Amino acid sequence: MSIAALKKLTLAGPIDQKAEVLAHFQNLGCLHVVPISLEVTPPEKAPTRGAEDTYKALRFLADVEGSRKQLRHAADFDVTAFVATVLDLRQSIRETGDRRDALDARIRSLEPWGELVFPDRSALDGVSLWFYELPLKDRDALQHISEPWEIVGHDQKTLFVVVLSVEEPADDLLPVPRVHVGAKPRAALIAELEDTEILLEELQAERIALTRYLKVFREHVSEAETEAELEFAMAQTRDDTDIFVVQGWVPETDIAAIEDYAESAGLAVIEQSPAWNETPPTLLVQPETEAAAVDLAMFYQVPGYRGWDPSLLLVVSFAIFFAMIVADAGYGLVILLGLLAGWSRLDATPKLKAWRRLGLIIAGATVVYGAVVGSYFGAAPPEGSSLGNLIILDLHDFDTMMRLSILIGVAHIVFAIAMNAWVNRAHRSAKAQLGWIGLIVGGLFIWLSGQTGPGFVSGAALFAVGFALIVFFTSERPIEKPSDWAWRIFDGVTALNGAMGAFGDVLSYMRLFALGLASASLALTFNDLAMQVIEASPGIGLLFGLIVLIIGHVLNFGLALMSGVVHGLRLNYIEFFKWGLPEEGVAFRPLTRKEVQK
Repeated sequence: MSIAALKKLTLAGPIDQKAEVLAHFQNLGCLHVVPISLEVTPPEKAPTRGAEDTYKALRFLADVEGSRKQLRHAADFDVTAFVATVLDLRQSIRETGDRRDALDARIRSLEPWGELVFPDRSALDGVSLWFYELPLKDRDALQHISEPWEIVGHDQKTLFVVVLSVEEPADDLLPVPRVHVGAKPRAALIAELEDTEILLEELQAERIALTRYLKVFREHVSEAETEAELEFAMAQTRDDTDIFVVQGWVPETDIAAIEDYAESAGLAVIEQSPAWNETPPTLLVQPETEAAAVDLAMFYQVPGYRGWDPSLLLVVSFAIFFAMIVADAGYGLVILLGLLAGWSRLDATPKLKAWRRLGLIIAGATVVYGAVVGSYFGAAPPEGSSLGNLIILDLHDFDTMMRLSILIGVAHIVFAIAMNAWVNRAHRSAKAQLGWIGLIVGGLFIWLSGQTGPGFVSGAALFAVGFALIVFFTSERPIEKPSDWAWRIFDGVTALNGAMGAFGDVLSYMRLFALGLASASLALTFNDLAMQVIEASPGIGLLFGLIVLIIGHVLNFGLALMSGVVHGLRLNYIEFFKWGLPEEGVAFRPLTRKEVQK
C-alpha cells in the first residue's frame, strides 16, 4: 500500500460539450476536481456535494410510523421529481403546523377577554379599545390615568383592563405593555384552527401514502447522489462564452486514459506535476481487502500527500494494543464467535469483507495474547497443562510488564520517527529526526541499565548524539548572513522543548499494562465473588453465583472492549501520528458515480 502519485490536469473544450465531458469523467471516477470558477454564487443557491435534499426526503419518510405496503417495481419512478414532491410536502406540513400552533396560542390568549366582536370605528366616534393585563399589585395605577377604562375580567393574579382612547396611549400609561388581541373574533380563530388541523391531517395522510415508495426510493438514492456530484462539479469549472476549463488531480496511472479521451473529444490538455507549494489530495492505493485499514487511517487524520501510508502498521499495532488491553483469551473467543455469527451478513460488499478480516485479526491477536498471559475469563489454566505451557508473561509481574509496555512504546514511536525521516530524507530536518530516535533510545538504555554498566555508556552516547543532531539540524532556515547560523542553533535548542513530550508519549504506553491488569483483575474478582456466593448457600447459591458470574463478565467484557478500542486507537492517533505524520492532508474525492455495480 502506498500514496498514489498525482498530476494536475487542466482541460479545455467547447462549452456545449461541458456536461458530456464531465459525465465521462464521472464514469471514469479518477478526477478530483479543483474549483476554478470565477462566479460568486450565494450560499443558499450554491450546489452541495452529495444529495443532501435526497437524504432529507428519505429521513422525512422513514420517520413515519406504520408505512404503507411497499411497491417493488416502479419503472417510471423519477427520483428528482419525487424528492421535490416530498420536500414541498415537508415544507407545507411545517408551515401548517406552525400556523396551527400560532392559532392555538392566540385562542388561549383571548380566553380571559371573552368573545370579543369589534364594531366599526365609526360607531365609536373614532375611539379605539386598548387592552392591558395588569397585575393585581399594580391596581392603583388605574387611578392615575385620565382616559376611560373598564375592568372586564380578572383572575387570582391579573386584572384584564380595557382603555378607551382615540390615539394610542403612551407606553408608560400603565406599568405593563398593552396586549395585542388582534382583529379577528375568537370564534373565527377557532373555526380557522379547525380548518388548519384538517389540512394538517390531510398532509400527514399524504406523507403516509408516499411511504409506499420507500423501497423504490432507497434503490434510486445513488442516482440522486450521482446527479448531485455532477451538478457540483459543473459549478467548479471556469466558463466563457465559447469554452469551459476544468482542472483537477488525477493518479498518474489514469493519465493515459484521459489523454486518449481528450484527443478523441478534441479537448486541450495541460499536464503538470505538483509544485513544491501545492498540496495535492491524498489517495491511498490498496487492495479491496485492506479497505478497513484505510478507513482506520483516514478516520482521525488524512496523511499528507508527501507523507507515507500508515494503514498496514495501524492494523498490526491496533490489534496488538487491543489484545494487551483486553488481556483475556476467553473474551477473544467471544469476539470470534460474534464475528462468526454475523459472517454471512459481512459478506455483502468488499468493504464489509475487509472489516470482517480486520475483526478476525483482532480476535486472533486477543486469543493469542490471552493464552500468553494465561487468562481465560479470568481463570488460569492448571500448571503443566497444554494451555498452562503457553503462559509466557505474568500480568502481576509489574516490573516485566512495565518494561514490555515501555519497549513497545519506544518501538512504535521510533518507527514513526524513522518513517518521517525517510520521507523527508532530502531535508536537513531528517537528521534531526534521527536525533530524536537517538534521544529516545538512549533514554531507554539509560533506564534499563540502572545507570551503570555498558548499557548506561551506550545510552548516554546515543543521548548525546541525538541531542547534537536536534540542535544543529532541526532548522531549515536559509543561510543569508552569518547571524543565520546562530538562529539555526537557537531553533534547534527551542526544539528540545519537545523532549519532555517525547518521554511523556513513551510513558503513555503504560496504559497497555495498566488496563490489561485491570481487565484481568476484574475478571478474577467476579470469579471469586461467584464462588463465594455458591459456597455460602449450597443449592440456590449456584443460581445466584451464575448470575453474579454472567453479569460481572458482561460488564467487564463491555469495559474491556471500550478500553481496547478507545485507547488502542488513541496510541496510534495521538502518539504515533504526532511523530510519524505531523502534516495533515486532504482526502482524494474523485468525481464518480455512486450506483453500486451489480
